[in-house]
Amino acid sequence: MAEQILSQEEIDALLNAMDSGEVDVQEEVQPKARAEARAYDLTSQSLMLRDQFDALDEVYDKFVNLLNVALTSSLQRAIEVKQISKEIVKFGEFLRAFSNPTGFSIYTMEPLIGSALLAAEPNLCFALIDSMFGGVGRPLAKVREFTQIEQRMLTRFYSDVLTELERAWQVAYNIKVVQKKTETKPEFVNLVSPADLVLIFVFSIAGEEFVGNIHICTPFLMLEPVKDKLSSRYLREKDRAHAFRGQLSVLLQDTKVKMVAELGKTVYTIGNILKLEKGDVVKINSGPQDPVVLKVEGTPKYLGMPGTLKGNRAVQISTLIKKEEGV
Repeated sequence: MAEQILSQEEIDALLNAMDSGEVDVQEEVQPKARAEARAYDLTSQSLMLRDQFDALDEVYDKFVNLLNVALTSSLQRAIEVKQISKEIVKFGEFLRAFSNPTGFSIYTMEPLIGSALLAAEPNLCFALIDSMFGGVGRPLAKVREFTQIEQRMLTRFYSDVLTELERAWQVAYNIKVVQKKTETKPEFVNLVSPADLVLIFVFSIAGEEFVGNIHICTPFLMLEPVKDKLSSRYLREKDRAHAFRGQLSVLLQDTKVKMVAELGKTVYTIGNILKLEKGDVVKINSGPQDPVVLKVEGTPKYLGMPGTLKGNRAVQISTLIKKEEGV
């Protein structure tokens, strides 16, 4: 269709009509779009995860300090480790961010069920390998596949990182980190379903000639059994208990309790007790060579031998009664 252009006479006539009011120049008011309501699942994992793992901030703060010292010592040069981000994403989206090759280490955190993932960016991997062989840590100009020797060097690096991660976790929960497998291709890494949520903590490792990131990926399902111990509420209660522990210990040391040495006991019927008279002898279940039970506030705590000390009756403690043993 040919383009239609108004002549000068038509333009002048249109302007005169607009000035005289013959043509309405007000814009047509479009009806407002109707707001659309969308369903939102209040029990969704992304909402449930909010503020549930505050203790991990303390864990990874300590991890940064430990890893900084460990890498500086092993590489014999100044290394700076910093946490740069944390997020909750789907596992499939996390893996799509990595190219081939990437340094992956799959590990477990016993007694937690499942596996977690350590991912090191390729430029950082090549720089660290160069540093391990005595170089300045200059990354490669073009990324290529890792050789067998380079993969062995990376396994050493993963082991150092996971050792410090295990130590850092002690501030929240006792775990044992075990490296299970290493990989270089993202498509061969399978922890959980691509739709499952994972917690991602990203750390920057920088030297004089290089800088790169490592990613620690922990599935939400793996942390589910211990989420109560990783919450902010648990941290507050633990700090409160620790603050008063010393004072309570001092107060308890001056608390008086009742201690009784039980020389023996026996069982009688009501009829036999009613028949007892002055001068009768009641037999008990222990003799002079048998240990006696010492009770603290009615609870058996010790075994001892009866005797005298400076004219006073006494009991010499010989054994501590453990809770599971009983009397």
